[in-house]
Amino acid sequence: MTRTARRGLALATAITLLVASAACTGDDGGGGGTVPGVTDTEIVVGTHMPLTGPASAGYSKIAPATKAYFDHVNANGGVHGRKITYKIMDDGYNPANTQQVVRQLVLQDKVFAILNGLGTPTHTGVLDFLKSNRVPDLFVASGSRSWDQPDRYPGTFGFNPDYTVEGKILAHHVKTSLPGRKVCFLGQDDDFGRDSLVGVEKVLGAGAVAAKQTYVTSNTNVAPQIGAFKAAGCQVVILATVPGFTALAVGTAARLNFRPQWLVSNVGADHPTLAKQLGAAAGLLEGMVGANYLPMQNDAADPWIQLFTKVNKEYNGDAPFDGNTVYGMAVGYLFVQVLLAAGKDLTREAVTEAVAKGGYQGPGLAPLRYSDTDHSGYGGQRLTRVSGGTQAYFGPTYETDEGDGPVREHTAAPVAPPANGVPTAS
Repeated sequence: MTRTARRGLALATAITLLVASAACTGDDGGGGGTVPGVTDTEIVVGTHMPLTGPASAGYSKIAPATKAYFDHVNANGGVHGRKITYKIMDDGYNPANTQQVVRQLVLQDKVFAILNGLGTPTHTGVLDFLKSNRVPDLFVASGSRSWDQPDRYPGTFGFNPDYTVEGKILAHHVKTSLPGRKVCFLGQDDDFGRDSLVGVEKVLGAGAVAAKQTYVTSNTNVAPQIGAFKAAGCQVVILATVPGFTALAVGTAARLNFRPQWLVSNVGADHPTLAKQLGAAAGLLEGMVGANYLPMQNDAADPWIQLFTKVNKEYNGDAPFDGNTVYGMAVGYLFVQVLLAAGKDLTREAVTEAVAKGGYQGPGLAPLRYSDTDHSGYGGQRLTRVSGGTQAYFGPTYETDEGDGPVREHTAAPVAPPANGVPTAS
């Protein structure tokens, strides 16, 4: 296809979407007319996920796990008699692709909501579009603080602990357990990395990070960054990285004969995912400290892991079970809770009001913080460590805020799942 033809096709597509958008203005999504994506028997929701591309390692398993949980719920009668249909679109972790697929989901597929769209750089570009079309934007798969702007984006809600909260918790570990060590930081060159660094420096101080480096997902060579850390004499390296770049950092450091203590963001610390990436070099992960807020995938005694393992076998083809599987099903469980709370007369307004009412409990180790004034998700984490090739929790669960509040212990235990694994209306 010639460049002129491509431009013509792009223009035609834009016009088609514009016409479709204009045709949608009669739907208020709040009960004044037909609610997009909702019938007497079905609720259609959509997502954008990196099924391919630089962030697909591990993350490509999230949406299929969510869909598997919905299939489990559907087999048990659905929600208020409606079955959930989950449309999963691959955006390759490319913001331009994200805008295209989200517009398709909203304007052509007429989804009720966008659920768990993944990525800070990707999802940021569709916030205004979703707001203008009054589409609920629920449980974004990222810890960016951008999702917690209830005045600006009243329909957007996060899920992950925000990256500043996480940075504070990781830095608290450095301060209390690794005092005096030279600390360095590698972060993704967007709000993911920047927000994480803010949290680290809130606890350690602005001058405490000896060397700061960034990466972009389009460049898989991190040798310059890791080389700078080695030259600076870094003893502890905090990573705000997606799994592929965690593996690249660890592998590159070994090649350069550089062996710091790694502290890794929850989004890039899933051991099964990293071990698969590193292959024969998986032993390099020994001693890695990470963070998480959901049950550990290898804890066979945990009732949530027992439930999710069962669902995975029955509805997800018994796919390899890791933290991404747990994450996807935890998102599905929360969404079903919210649908139940929104009531049988399901509208877009009702579902966003239901999230903001808060009070939800599930598999999380830390509390969910939803309210009218707080649209962030989980408010804390627990640290993990790889020992003997196994990732396990250690120490207490911590919670904090994105401001100057203290990092404190959270002592409440998670609730047990319902007997059939499906929440009921309260």
